[in-house]
Amino acid sequence: MLYTPENWGSVPESWTRTHLLGLEDLSSEEIVLLLDLAERFRNNVLESPENKRKIPLLVGKTIANLFFENSTRTRTSFGLAGRRLGADVVDFSAGTSSMAKGETVVDTARNLHAMGVDAFVVRHSCPGAPQMIAQSFDNIAVVNAGDGAHEHPTQGLLDLLTMRRQFGRIEGLTVALVGDIAHSRVARSNIFALLKLGAKPIVCGPSTLVSPYWEDLGVRVSYSIDEILPEVDVFNLLRIQFERQVVRPFPSIREYAHLYAMDSDRLARCKNDVLILAPGPINRGVEITPEVADGSRSHILDQVTNGVAVRMAALWSTITAAERKARK
Repeated sequence: MLYTPENWGSVPESWTRTHLLGLEDLSSEEIVLLLDLAERFRNNVLESPENKRKIPLLVGKTIANLFFENSTRTRTSFGLAGRRLGADVVDFSAGTSSMAKGETVVDTARNLHAMGVDAFVVRHSCPGAPQMIAQSFDNIAVVNAGDGAHEHPTQGLLDLLTMRRQFGRIEGLTVALVGDIAHSRVARSNIFALLKLGAKPIVCGPSTLVSPYWEDLGVRVSYSIDEILPEVDVFNLLRIQFERQVVRPFPSIREYAHLYAMDSDRLARCKNDVLILAPGPINRGVEITPEVADGSRSHILDQVTNGVAVRMAALWSTITAAERKARK
C-alpha cells in the first residue's frame, strides 16, 4: 500500500507535547505511543520499497539540527528522519557560526526561527540547553538530541524499540547497562523508561563509575559483570567517556576490558537468546570484542536503523503538537 498523509492517519490527540526533552517526564503511555509510531514507520516506510522510504507528513516544514557537540549517528539519523518525512533540514555547525563571535545559543535559535524554522533538534554539552531553547518559544518543537550527562531520549527510545522487536515486550526483561554510568545520558534515559515499562534494570561497572544511589530509584547495582551474566536478557554496553572525565576512573583500558568487556567467553555464559546492544560509537576491544560486536547476538546496526524510525516519530509528533497548539 502506498501511504499518503490522507491514508496514514494523524498523531493521536492524546499526544500534546511540543517538546521531547527527556524520558523522565513522560508517562508509560506516552513512551509506548512513540514506540508504536516508530514501529509503524520502520515497518511501512523504511522497509517498504513501495513507499520509496518516504512519506510526506511534514512537507513545508523546516527542521534545524543545532549540534554543538560532535555526532555521526544522531545528526545523520535526525537528518534522514526529517527528509523521510518530506521536511527541509538545515544542519547547523557551531564552529562556523556567529557563536564564535559571542552570540548566545538562544539568540542563534531565535534568528533561525525568524527564517522560518519549525523545529529544533538540539545537542549540547551543557545539561538543560534544549530546555532553555524550548522555554524561549511558544509554538515550536524542540527535541533533545543529548544534553551533557543528562538525557538522550531518542537513544533510549531506539534501544527500547530494539528490545521490543526482539522479545515482543519490555515488561519483565532484565536489562544490564554496563560501563560509564556516571557520565552516560543514554543510561539515564534507558533507566527512566525501563522502570516505567516494568523492566528490571541493572547498572554495572567500576565503583568509580557506578553510584550505589541508583538503588534509591529501584535500580540494582552490580560491580561484577560475571555475576549477572546468566540472568540478563539484554546487555547495553556503554562507551567509556574519557572526554567527560576529570580523572581516569580505573588504572588502565586493559584492566577495564579484562573485568567488563563482553567477549566470546562471557557471551557463552549468557542466555541463549541474550540481546547485545551498544549506543555507539563502539570501542572494539574495550567494552566489546569484535567477534561479539559482529556476531549473531549483536543488534547494534539494528539499533541504528531503529533510530531513524524513532526520530521520525519524535519529529512528527512534536511538530504536529506544536501546530495544533498554534491553531488554538
